Amino acid sequence: MSEWTVDDVPDLSGKTVIVTGANSGIGFEATKAFTESGAHVVMACRSLDRGNAAMAEIRSDVPASSLSVAKLDLADLDSVHRFADEFAADYGSLHVLCNNAGVMAIPRRETQQGFETQFGVNHLGHFALSARLFPLLRDTPGETRLVSVSSGLHERGRMNFDDLHGERRYDEWDAYAQSKLANLLFAFELDRRLTASGIDDVSSVGAHPGYAATNLQVRGPEETGSTVRLLLSKLGNAIFAQSAANGALPLLYASVESEVESGSYVGPQGLFEMRGYPGVTEPSERARDPKAAARLWDVSEELTDTRFRLA
Repeated sequence: MSEWTVDDVPDLSGKTVIVTGANSGIGFEATKAFTESGAHVVMACRSLDRGNAAMAEIRSDVPASSLSVAKLDLADLDSVHRFADEFAADYGSLHVLCNNAGVMAIPRRETQQGFETQFGVNHLGHFALSARLFPLLRDTPGETRLVSVSSGLHERGRMNFDDLHGERRYDEWDAYAQSKLANLLFAFELDRRLTASGIDDVSSVGAHPGYAATNLQVRGPEETGSTVRLLLSKLGNAIFAQSAANGALPLLYASVESEVESGSYVGPQGLFEMRGYPGVTEPSERARDPKAAARLWDVSEELTDTRFRLA
């Protein structure tokens, strides 16, 4: 097992990277590593206050860091469109788009456009963002990458196309697993469409952090008021989880490692893929289902009223 670490991130001077959910967890750690290696990172955050606080923290550790914060609320497609349009107006290139932000196992609620929140934020918001920014990825000279952050729990996921938004039946963990399966179906379908379109300098890669100690695990129990789940989540983070910095390694590896091919899936190489150094692994069979992926693509374009301009 190769011991790929943050020290193996290559020089990224002159590169522009977007990280969604950059103010905490693996997004924060990845942002710090990107900027330490010379990239300019746009921290796409739902809260500008939390984003600016995170930027100040990184700058205190990395004084020469090149960072900016921009508002992005993935639960509101108007915010997604505004962010993408403003980024395209301000920047002439995009080398890496890290679709990292997400919510996990929260009580059922809906996004601004009426989507179930986990499916809407984790998949549909990122789908629309990717579509709006794809022309920049396509037209930026050299190799560019789009990285979709999933979860090992995608293996539990099933696409319930007859009830995508959990209107008839809702289980917070099933909804989360479905959204994480959707992340990979999208990543691999984009890879297929890139190949079919003859685009070989844009890569679409999936990644998962394993079990990393972040705030993601505690938000659901906090919102449901479950003291037992909250204590178990905090205990799990303290005893079993790897650090957020180590959890960010698969995202970094998927974003910059030259040996990672489009259509790959990256995760920790340790026990049950919960921790360890990053490398290429295999997702569930359902994540590689081309029929489900094509159907999800069509549904996603219809729901978000967004089209990929691959040509």
